[in-house]
Amino acid sequence: MSATPVHGTWEPEPAARWEDAFLSGNGHHGTLVYGDPDADRIIVTHHTLVRPNGDEHRRPPALAAELPALQDRLLAGDTTAAESFTDGRPPQWVRPFHPAFQLRLNRPSPDDTNAPYRRAVDFATGEATATRGGWTSRVFVSRADDVIVQHVTAPDLTLRLSLDARLPGAPAALGVGHGTVRTPEGALLTLRARYPGSDLAYTGVTLVAVTGGSVRLVPPGVQAEGATEVLLLTRVHRHTGELDALTEGRALRDLLHEDSHEAPRPASYEASRSASHSAPRPASYDGLLARHLTRHRTAYDRVTLDLAADPAERALPGSALLARPRGAALLERLFAAGRYHLLSASGLFPPRLTGLWTGDWNTAWSGAFTTNANLNLQTASAAAAALPEVTEAHAALVHRQLPHWRDNARAIFGTRGAVAPSHTDGESGHTYHFSREYPLHLWTAGADWLLKPLVDHDETYGGPDPRTAAALGEVALFYEDFLTRTDDEGHLVVVPSYSPENRPANASWGTLDAAMDLSAARHALLTAADHHPEHADRLRALAARLPAHRINPDGALAEWARPGLEDTYDHRHLSHLYGVWPLDEINPYDTPGLAEAAHRALELRGTENDSAHGHLHHALIAARLGDGARVAHAVGRVLDGDYFHASLMSAHYPHRDVYNADAAHALPAVLIEMLVQSTPGRLVLLPALPASCPQGELQGVRTRFGATLDLSWTPDGGATAVLRPDRTHRIEVRTPTGAEPLDLVAGEDRVISVTAR
Repeated sequence: MSATPVHGTWEPEPAARWEDAFLSGNGHHGTLVYGDPDADRIIVTHHTLVRPNGDEHRRPPALAAELPALQDRLLAGDTTAAESFTDGRPPQWVRPFHPAFQLRLNRPSPDDTNAPYRRAVDFATGEATATRGGWTSRVFVSRADDVIVQHVTAPDLTLRLSLDARLPGAPAALGVGHGTVRTPEGALLTLRARYPGSDLAYTGVTLVAVTGGSVRLVPPGVQAEGATEVLLLTRVHRHTGELDALTEGRALRDLLHEDSHEAPRPASYEASRSASHSAPRPASYDGLLARHLTRHRTAYDRVTLDLAADPAERALPGSALLARPRGAALLERLFAAGRYHLLSASGLFPPRLTGLWTGDWNTAWSGAFTTNANLNLQTASAAAAALPEVTEAHAALVHRQLPHWRDNARAIFGTRGAVAPSHTDGESGHTYHFSREYPLHLWTAGADWLLKPLVDHDETYGGPDPRTAAALGEVALFYEDFLTRTDDEGHLVVVPSYSPENRPANASWGTLDAAMDLSAARHALLTAADHHPEHADRLRALAARLPAHRINPDGALAEWARPGLEDTYDHRHLSHLYGVWPLDEINPYDTPGLAEAAHRALELRGTENDSAHGHLHHALIAARLGDGARVAHAVGRVLDGDYFHASLMSAHYPHRDVYNADAAHALPAVLIEMLVQSTPGRLVLLPALPASCPQGELQGVRTRFGATLDLSWTPDGGATAVLRPDRTHRIEVRTPTGAEPLDLVAGEDRVISVTAR
């Protein structure tokens, strides 16, 4: 292999747009760093910041009493019956995600304007840095201390600092107040913003610690003069009522000094104001960074991908690499950046449509967690790419919202159990975003789809989570109550049924027996049976009564199993192939006939509006079906389509239109799936290796049978896999040349030699 791949990216000039700003985050706080030596800006975000929009008391529509009549009409052939199955409300978006403020750092008289400049982000540390002459700025968001840390150094540094809420789209009536207070270290800056017409607010607090020089209060900010370094600690809180900013300031001071053995700090801020700011020596930036790295670097370093790229290409800035879309160095860097951004966006919540970042209050699609495709696509690599932190964030969202899922089941369907929404802002799990063209309240597959990553996590790490088992039991309860209608052959009918976000060519959106609903119901019932042996016979019997998938006249797996419903092929979603990915229901080994029909369905699928998630969803399914050429084509559409900003965060549409994390976060999953796939009893090596990746190494991948795997392959078609199992059992190993059983013993490495062609 060539030299180690680059685990970061860089640019030769500051960001001119927030979309190009380098990103850092800890799953709670996020930063977008411009890196301008003269007038730097750092946009601060937080996962909890969603703007009130009048939906605080929205509840799912109370439609259960009308459900039997709707089912009768649909079963009788009324193809538009579901269009009136609403409570008459207009579409209502969830509360939109927005940025908090920008931290401004202005140098009035820089003297190094002609010196070489470089800004970079180090994926292994989470640091965004910028340098010019003697000026250096470093920023990271601590996973250990939940604080944004910035360190600025320069000879004889003069710097004016302020917190500024004026960002694009901010409401004109946003109530903003500022505060500045002297501290022994320097100063405390506060910004409080109250949403129009609401008792909700958020407060930002920045502690400014100055070494050398002096500090002047220049409301609404401060100015450091003649300093050698400035250290800034920032936090944001969303709250009701008032928040004691001085108390938060004391917490930041305690954090700053917890490693210091200087003289005792003043007991109150009143005392602090009269104390000399040069007294106690603050803890170092490096000390704060070291605590962060024990969590961040440990996670980031678990998995690496080396595609033997040209070292000269690896040295290029990200924007230059993006101009060479078919180079191996770009795939290496996007793989590393995708894992970095996914980890950085996951903590309190998993990533939103924009990850953890936005510089505009008018975030597309409310910056929601869109659960019918985007969220699971973004987190698709979590188990295999050894990021349990991501799955833990996903699980936190699911388990917090289960009570609301129960409300959805009762209100809409009159059942026990749980039904997940298609959109959530992170606070409410109620289904209330729906319309005639998007009858998202009819989607019943969401709970299984959202629980599948938790099942994969438990299989990967061998520790069943009782919360997952309990949630699966609730989904099974829903299906027991909901699946009561049958067809003429005695099969259960999923009615109403919805395939996000498509419709039959000859019927309306709400209909019968969508393939995704059938796969989800079967999977949920069978998985719940495995987790609840006392109910296993009943649940498996119910699953057995569901109809089989239908193959349409084109030889393709039909999106609706109900005879007579015609497929609509040109659509961005691939919901009907849920049985291929992420489920293992349809695969080339156990169900070759259905796999061939699924492949035909994939061939016929259009790209509609070129949404990035559609291309990469296509690639994931193609990888499961062993079609490396189709994987390469789908990935190529994204790489050639100018979907990536200089930050290596992605866009929803070509030509960097609409900031969106789908492509950035999903790409690592595609690259892993084309090289390694696993189930609890099977390992598939090099199932869909494109010709464009003739050589490489993938190290540290986790499998669902409890082993770590390192894989290397060479241009001559040879490959070697090293398995490090932590469980003893037998698996089947499949390679391009065949299949054979393999007995694994916990703690004993196994080496597998593969002929790739």
